[in-house]
Amino acid sequence: MARFCRKIMRVSIKWRILDGVSSFRRFFRQVWESILVYSTGKPANYRPLARRPSSPPPPPEEVDPGDRNPGGYDTDSDLVPLKISLLGDCRTGKTSFVIKFVGEEQERKGLQMSGLNLMDKTIFLRGARIAFSIWDVGGERNSLGHVPIACKDAVAILFMFDLTSRCTLQSVIGWYSKARNWNQTAILVLIGNKFDDFVRLPPDLQRTIVTQARAYARAMKAALFFSSATHNINVSKIFKFITAKLFDLPWPLQRNLTVGEPIVDFF
Repeated sequence: MARFCRKIMRVSIKWRILDGVSSFRRFFRQVWESILVYSTGKPANYRPLARRPSSPPPPPEEVDPGDRNPGGYDTDSDLVPLKISLLGDCRTGKTSFVIKFVGEEQERKGLQMSGLNLMDKTIFLRGARIAFSIWDVGGERNSLGHVPIACKDAVAILFMFDLTSRCTLQSVIGWYSKARNWNQTAILVLIGNKFDDFVRLPPDLQRTIVTQARAYARAMKAALFFSSATHNINVSKIFKFITAKLFDLPWPLQRNLTVGEPIVDFF
């Protein structure tokens, strides 16, 4: 954690660390003991997906939500569940982002409770059904108690900020700290949402925000995507990136560091 903070200080970014970390940890442990954990398994337990030697594979294809048996499978032996956590401040567009990915019909089937939304989407890839279970934690302080159950056993954790609100980027350090208390192995993705509003900012301010966001992502060892839920920019691409990285699948994703365009940066 000290190394993380030092890296951020090198680019002169002011951190806004949430108070009472130790007390929150004790509170989380009490909550954890009283909750029946929904777990979809750990990445190490996933079987490799079959490779096709003849030609490069296309990006993962989406399955019609009404098709309960794609490819003629009769059992759930082809089902690979992936748990994804989504964290960030209020009004960063987290829920709109998830709805854009899963679709409005699946959103209506999701589970909603105070401070936590659960939504599902299934895609079909190489003879397997990839079932995403997305845990969207509310950005209010009273939603912090959901962080342990949302992050536990997640294969990827998404941290979202508003590209037009730099304080939401500064808040990422608090979300990162809490998530890492419960999950040390997940793939991390930093998402700057509301790109459609961001491009209206002065070019100099855009460059500053890009520089800061890249510094945060590198310190976190996270991939960085700029997205727009309104215009469906990079929404599906983020989940394809996670799938390809998790299963070591070749996929020709290109980095894009051009200011004024949706940033894609990874290592």
